[in-house]
Amino acid sequence: MPKVIFAAVGCTLSDPDRDIKRFFPESTGYKTDFITVKQRGGDILIKEVEEKLKDKLDPIFETADVAHAYYTVLKGEKIIGRVHGINQKGIYGGMQLILATDLEGRILEFYYQKISSLEANKFKSKEFTDQFKGLTLADFYHHDSVRETASESGRIAKIKDPSGKSSADFKITLRGIKENLILLDIFWLNRKYDNYFNKIKNN
Repeated sequence: MPKVIFAAVGCTLSDPDRDIKRFFPESTGYKTDFITVKQRGGDILIKEVEEKLKDKLDPIFETADVAHAYYTVLKGEKIIGRVHGINQKGIYGGMQLILATDLEGRILEFYYQKISSLEANKFKSKEFTDQFKGLTLADFYHHDSVRETASESGRIAKIKDPSGKSSADFKITLRGIKENLILLDIFWLNRKYDNYFNKIKNN
């Protein structure tokens, strides 16, 4: 079981009791764990995350000692899902992206706990956020592979920027959700999606 450690804290739920019940009405409780990249692999793991993300981690906001919060949702003694968030640096300020996922790492719900944007309402609309339901890390890896061949196939490619003048925040949202799922896969899912990543990487 992951140990609770003290470090720079990442994205935590502002009201976990309320939010857990909203995502999982059948839940009877939850437990909270904090995990850092430093604890699980340090610089080697940083390089792995960057390779999978296809981007460099921010040297200030995404360091190895940031403690990522994971809320493991229970129904009795049975684990039924997880809720976890990640911070991103948007064009107009910080973003906090929250995911509720099932035990396979599939997105059940996505919402912005915080977004500083002139078009925040467009991003927070259900019409936009509901498009992420059902996605897994495999969808993001697939999107990376087809982008390199200029293909527009896949579920990620069908998600359109809801804003008029904030395309950078849309791209940051996609990046943040992908990073969130990568860390979930490494920390909790026993690298379930590594085979998919390696298959694409070697093609």
